Amino acid sequence: MAGRGGVISGGKWEGNVPPECQPRSSIVRLSAQLGWEQAHEPLHADIDVGKTCGVGPGMAFANEVLRARGSRFGVLGLVPCAVGGTRIGEWARGTRLYNELVRRATESVREGGVIRAVLWYQGESDTVNRVDAEGYKGNFERLVMDLRCDLKNPNLPVIQVALASGEGQFVDVVRKGQLDVKLGNVKCVDAKGLRLKEDHLHLTAISEVHLGIKLARSFLNSSGHHL
Repeated sequence: MAGRGGVISGGKWEGNVPPECQPRSSIVRLSAQLGWEQAHEPLHADIDVGKTCGVGPGMAFANEVLRARGSRFGVLGLVPCAVGGTRIGEWARGTRLYNELVRRATESVREGGVIRAVLWYQGESDTVNRVDAEGYKGNFERLVMDLRCDLKNPNLPVIQVALASGEGQFVDVVRKGQLDVKLGNVKCVDAKGLRLKEDHLHLTAISEVHLGIKLARSFLNSSGHHL
């Protein structure tokens, strides 16, 4: 979710921004310092600070939503919270990552606005251990219910991404858990088949663009009645 598109060997981002990810004045992001600023790639540069960030799905998502429904939105705010290489257990209620997610989400609507959806693309690290993989569905459903409770938004839409890859051998187990989630207002977009980088783990920049557009279309199709 943080995006490694365009990050080359040696840990540097090559700096190429696809047309679908270009900044525009009506797309803003909540910075690490909790201030609004114009959004641009790499969207997570000051959030996922332990790794080099590149192109992710967020900007392509926002641009596609505004392309399709721009007249219905004034400003679209992105609240980046992703940290790469984490297991879902590290996002359980009460953890540092969960608390930071809730803090940033709460701050994003303190002066107005509405949280329209949570985009969730995570799970590659849960493919290493069978216990983690088999527990993914339950952990994800618990996370959604906790977020809805703590954000006081019982119908908060969540769009998750079914994995295209993983660090271990239990990718299919995690994917089955993701695809079997039956909570209301939870949609799933499948990343399987999108082209991977040479590390066979992360999506290429163009694949991140395609994923962002898929997420946008799922969002528009499932939440059109809210807009």
